[in-house]
Amino acid sequence: MTNPVDLVEVWRGDLLESVHQGHAVVCDGTGQIVDVWGDPTALIYPRSSCKMIQALPLLESGVGAHLPDEQLALACASHQGAAIHTDRVAAWLKDLGLTDDAFRCGPQMPNDKDARYRLIRAYEEPCQIHNNCSGKHAGFLTLSKHLGAGPDYELIDHPVQQACKAAFEEVTQETSPMFGIDGCSVPNHACTVHGLARAMAFFATAGDRSDRRSQAAQRLTQAMASHPELVAGETRACTDLMRAMDGKVAIKTGAEGVFIAIIPEKRLGVALKIADGATRASEAAIAAILVKLGVLAADHPATQARMMPPVLNRREIHTGDIRPSPALR
Repeated sequence: MTNPVDLVEVWRGDLLESVHQGHAVVCDGTGQIVDVWGDPTALIYPRSSCKMIQALPLLESGVGAHLPDEQLALACASHQGAAIHTDRVAAWLKDLGLTDDAFRCGPQMPNDKDARYRLIRAYEEPCQIHNNCSGKHAGFLTLSKHLGAGPDYELIDHPVQQACKAAFEEVTQETSPMFGIDGCSVPNHACTVHGLARAMAFFATAGDRSDRRSQAAQRLTQAMASHPELVAGETRACTDLMRAMDGKVAIKTGAEGVFIAIIPEKRLGVALKIADGATRASEAAIAAILVKLGVLAADHPATQARMMPPVLNRREIHTGDIRPSPALR
């Protein structure tokens, strides 16, 4: 086992003030490591970066075949709670004959400014539909209804979560040693950084195969890349960077400094984990890796905003910079 390595630097003036360390792996279609920083065997929780894996059983079961790509993108999303997200999830629930009470994700104040201010002005509380994971949970409810299973789809022994665990272990090619309960109450299974990158490489090469799981993986990847505004939302790194890559790459963040990328044209999968969980570092690191792999333009405004953002003070004075470490540059 090796230690995490410096991935992102924070400069104030001419002084290196802080360093974010972590691990990252680039994997090819055979599961072999193409490039690595830090320890590929580091054990992590992927958090929301693995939502496309959790959506595989929805499509593999056949019940998701009729769903439009917009709903599949939401099944993989950590959305802002904007109207473009909640209106679609509400319609999905209505189609299932269910209400907000069927969710098990819990209420969350929207991150979208307009939606948040609308609730505040109306003296209303957020619902579960505003939860950033409500699209994923709508997918779980769809699968649970198809299976004729009980309402508590979030529990580890529920058929929905057992199907998710099986898919997770098969595409990471690892037996998960443990799970934790995610922010939205469902199990999140641990894997290595290499295992997560290996799973993303499975998605990246899905078009090479014709089995049901590969077809599901290809469709989910296409849905994410085609609808970046639904995967996250305006001003978010996932949305901005996918737009900058013209729908050729699917990327997804996860809490505590995790990020993944699925790159079909190069048949590569990427996974990274920032040791201290900092989002500013995971965004800078994934942008730098995508630039290094030749799929993201270094001079694109969305790239610069994430990979080399200025450090501004309260008066908007440029006091420093966040930048990838020499290892990533």
